[in-house]
Amino acid sequence: MSKKTYAIAIRDVIAQEMRRDENVFIMGEDIEILGGIFGCTRDLYKEFGTERVRNTPISEAGFIGAGLGAACAGMRPIVELMYMDFTLVAMDQIINQVAKTRYIFGGRAKIPLVIRGQQGIGRGNAATHSQSMETIFMHFPGLKVACPSTPQDAAGLLRTAIRDDNPVMFFEHKALYADKGEVNDDPEFMLPFGKADIKREGTDVTIVANLLYVKRALEAAKELESIGISAEVIDPMTLVPFDKETVVNSVKKTGRLVVVHEAHRNAGWGAEVAAMVTEEAFRYLDAPPLRLGALACPLPFALNLENAATPQVADIVQAARQVCYR
Repeated sequence: MSKKTYAIAIRDVIAQEMRRDENVFIMGEDIEILGGIFGCTRDLYKEFGTERVRNTPISEAGFIGAGLGAACAGMRPIVELMYMDFTLVAMDQIINQVAKTRYIFGGRAKIPLVIRGQQGIGRGNAATHSQSMETIFMHFPGLKVACPSTPQDAAGLLRTAIRDDNPVMFFEHKALYADKGEVNDDPEFMLPFGKADIKREGTDVTIVANLLYVKRALEAAKELESIGISAEVIDPMTLVPFDKETVVNSVKKTGRLVVVHEAHRNAGWGAEVAAMVTEEAFRYLDAPPLRLGALACPLPFALNLENAATPQVADIVQAARQVCYR
C-alpha cells in the first residue's frame, strides 16, 4: 500500500497496464507532454513514446471512433476526454457504434474500449464544463458505467475496466483528483464491477451516493451521528452493472432511503434506485425514499450559485432527518 492522490492512482494504473500489455494505449487531447489537464497521463510519453500516448485533434467523435476501430482490431485503447461533457459531441459514435457493435456481431467481436475523463462541479467551470453525465449512459445497453470516489477505488476499477472486453464509460471527478488515500500497489489489484462498497455502516437510514457525493454523504453521516441518527453510506461504484442486493439489504435493515447525486434530480440515476427499492423492498420502508440532485437549471459559473444549484451536506442531513421524522 502507498498513499497517492486520485489522479496519480489513475496514472499509475495506466502505466502498469501499458507495461503488462503492449496492446494498451491511450489517446486524447493534450495528454502527451501536458499529461492532460489534471496530470493523469503526465510523463507517460517518456516511457511509452508518442505511438502509445497519442495526442489527438479536437474531435471527440473522431478519436472515439478511432478507439472503437482499434478495439475491433485487437488493441485495448483508453480514450481520455478533457471533459465528459464532450461525450455529447460523439453520441452517435458512443451510442450507435461503441455500445452496439459487440451485440451486432453476436458477441464474437470484443470491444475492450475505455472512455474516461472528468466531470462535475467545484471549479466554477460553468454550464457546459460542469455537468454530471453518467445517468445518460445507464440508459443504453452495451455500456458499463464506473464512478470511483476514492484513489483506491479509481485504481481497482480502472484496471478492471482496461481488462474488460466490453466498452466502459469511466467517470472521474475534478474535485477528487487531489484527494489522497491508501492505494493497493499490487499490479493485479482489481475491484469487481457490480459490487457496491458500504463506506459506513448504520442502522437508521441508508444513503446511496457516488463520486464527490460519497465524501459529502460521509460528512453528513458524522453530523447525523451527533443527533442520534445512524446513517449507512453506500457507494455503488458501478452504475452498470448495479449492485441491487447490497442496497436492498441495507434498506431492509434501516427502513429508509436517501439517494444523493450531483446529476440533475429530474430523471437522474437516483430515480432508478428509488424505483428499484420501492419494487424490491416496499414493505420494509418506514418512509418514502427521498432523492437529492442538482436543480433543473444549467450549472452557474459563480461558485456561490453553483453551490445553490447542487446538494450540500446540510441538504443531505435534512433529508435524512426528514425520512427519520426528526
